[in-house]
Amino acid sequence: MTNTSTLNTVERACAKLLRNGQAVTFTAVAAHTGLGRTTLYRDSMIRGVIEENRHRAAASVTITGLTDEIATLRAEIDTPSPRACGATKNNSAS
Repeated sequence: MTNTSTLNTVERACAKLLRNGQAVTFTAVAAHTGLGRTTLYRDSMIRGVIEENRHRAAASVTITGLTDEIATLRAEIDTPSPRACGATKNNSAS
């Protein structure tokens, strides 16, 4: 089981690598955190954080990745949440 401190350390290392334009790899994260690569690979939560950041870095670099991300964000903005719709209906009935 991953402790919160270790997970936060890994997340900060990934963020720093991305900010600096460096590749997010298990080797780079191990170097930044002082954790062994085996630990990073074996812990499913830590591995998931690293793989997510690797995917994010790879997807956002391409024009297609940026276009997909923009389309997703637009769809989320254009789709009203059920809670907001319910609030509108309740207010108009009053």
